[in-house]
Amino acid sequence: MPVSRKSIIALSLLAFAAAPGIARAQAPAAAAVQQPTAGPAITVTTAKRGEIVQSVVVSGSMIAREEIIVAPEIDGFVIVELLAEEGDRVAAGEVLARLSRTTLEVQRSQSAAQIDRAEAGVDQAKAQIVEAEANLVQANNAFDRTKALRDNGNASLETFDQRSAAARSAQARLNSAKQALAIMTADLALAKAQAKDIEVRLARTEIKTPKAGIVSRRNARLGAMATLASAEPLFKIIADGAIELEAEVAEVELPSLRIGQKVAVTPAGAAQALEGEIRLIAPEVDKASRLGRVRIALKDNPPVALGSFARGVIETGRKTNVVLPLSAITYTRAGATVQAVKDARVTTKKVELGLIGDGRAEIVSGLAEGESVVARAGTFVRDGDVITPVATN
Repeated sequence: MPVSRKSIIALSLLAFAAAPGIARAQAPAAAAVQQPTAGPAITVTTAKRGEIVQSVVVSGSMIAREEIIVAPEIDGFVIVELLAEEGDRVAAGEVLARLSRTTLEVQRSQSAAQIDRAEAGVDQAKAQIVEAEANLVQANNAFDRTKALRDNGNASLETFDQRSAAARSAQARLNSAKQALAIMTADLALAKAQAKDIEVRLARTEIKTPKAGIVSRRNARLGAMATLASAEPLFKIIADGAIELEAEVAEVELPSLRIGQKVAVTPAGAAQALEGEIRLIAPEVDKASRLGRVRIALKDNPPVALGSFARGVIETGRKTNVVLPLSAITYTRAGATVQAVKDARVTTKKVELGLIGDGRAEIVSGLAEGESVVARAGTFVRDGDVITPVATN
């Protein structure tokens, strides 16, 4: 049946009166919906005490500490014998190759004949001097007697002149004999010098190493002509077999390096590192690459191929202290900071770092052992945020 106007007005008044009660009943539910929930789950890590090792990684190539270049010392002789191969260990003075000696042997025979002739000439000149001296004595005595007789008027002027000329002639022959001896002596000395030169050249037909080591390169070939102008030496020797790593290092790392520091050197393909130590730090940094050079000597001269690549790890510091992963540290203009977590709230703290190595950093101050920090700082949360900490394993 139709509703009267009065009924409609009465129902409206009843609904208005009931509205405040309905609103009060719905208020708690709305408040429950608007109440803030727990923060996002964030991985945290704990500052722990442990040993940290700081190191510098370098890389480079294996080279000989000292390379000996063995080249011929005489020109134009054929190689007739090879006595050393690459990889051979040789002693100081050992013969590596021999050159043809035929021509020099002939010259040595000729030189010996010249020495014999010169010695005979010297002996002959000495004999002529003795004869000339005897003739001179005889001529002088005859002249002296003639002079005494002439003073007494018993000798003619002609006889006096003849005896005087004979004395002068005898003196001249003596002088000539002495000069001949000087010439022969000089010829003998020249022949002996030439003989020594030939002996030196004969000795140089044996190509020797001046120092012990390992043959790293042999360019000598049988039948080839040994020449002084050759671009390549006959042999290259690794002195004493000493091989070392020549490595490049960033200039910012150079101040932390010292001669004598231990280095673990791992050649390409090697399963185990070799013991080494810094032998030399070059005083120059390349202007273009900003890299310096270090020489790392290997202990006990292990067999390593020259020119092979190698990596070295140089320990520059070792300490036991509070450490954190590098991912938990943020670097700002003011310095290093971490996001500490206490009572589920994030607080940014400034820290002082010490040694850095193996993906961790030493915390010198600013954070105590056992405190929790955000494992990846500065990525998801800010100072003052509320989080749900999730500890790492």
